[in-house]
Amino acid sequence: MKLPPDFVIPYQKLAQYLLIPRAVDDKSKFLAQGGFTAINPHRLEEAIRQLAESEEAIYDQSNEYGDFYRVEGMIHGPSHSLLVTTIWIIPRDAKEQCRFVTLKPLRR
Repeated sequence: MKLPPDFVIPYQKLAQYLLIPRAVDDKSKFLAQGGFTAINPHRLEEAIRQLAESEEAIYDQSNEYGDFYRVEGMIHGPSHSLLVTTIWIIPRDAKEQCRFVTLKPLRR
C-alpha cells in the first residue's frame, strides 16, 4: 500500500532529533554521510518525502496509538545516497494524519 498523500513530516523530528548528535541512538552521523546536516533539514524532508511517495508501505505492527508501517529504500542526499528504513504511524484517531516517526539505516 502507499501512504496517504497528506502525510506529515514534523520539522522538529528532523531539526531537533535526527540531525542533532545524541549520546544514545544517534542518527546524525549516519545522515551526515549523505550530506544531511542541521543546517539543511529541508533536504532531509525532501528526501524522505520522495521515498515515501515512491515506495510501498509495509505493515509492521499496531498498538493503542495506531498502525505502524515501514517504507524502505534510498534517500538521495547532497553528497551520497543512503539505504534507510522509515517508520510511519497511521493514528487510531481519524482526526490525525499519517505522520513520520523515525528513520534508521536499513539492515539487510
